[in-house]
Amino acid sequence: MQLTLGPLSLVALISALPAEPVARAGTRCGYTWYYDSAVDAASSVACSYVRRGRGTGNYPHQYKNYEHFQFPGTVPPYYEFPLLASGRIYVHGMAAGPDRVIIAYNHRTRFCQPAGQITHTGANGNHFVACSGTS
Repeated sequence: MQLTLGPLSLVALISALPAEPVARAGTRCGYTWYYDSAVDAASSVACSYVRRGRGTGNYPHQYKNYEHFQFPGTVPPYYEFPLLASGRIYVHGMAAGPDRVIIAYNHRTRFCQPAGQITHTGANGNHFVACSGTS
């Protein structure tokens, strides 16, 4: 059996394809894409540790924002916590990797707020550059 597509069949097939790719919600840090769910999970764990006043290994720790990133709608203090390409949540003993979530924490109200994502990938020395969506 032979299948032949005529010009009209081909037009119908092409017009059925979406005009634009579907937008994905998330962020790109260097060459790694993170869905919002991964960013939210890391931010939530970071907040939990900050509220308890302790973390896992060196994280989360206060982020001083030497690079002067803008985190609209938030105020310091900021805390950084690893965002892992494996999709796992960082625990002491794991390699932290280059990517971080940043949260803002109000010590008076104990309210956490996601602030942005940053990465060492592409930065000089121990500095950071912004992931997509962070400026």
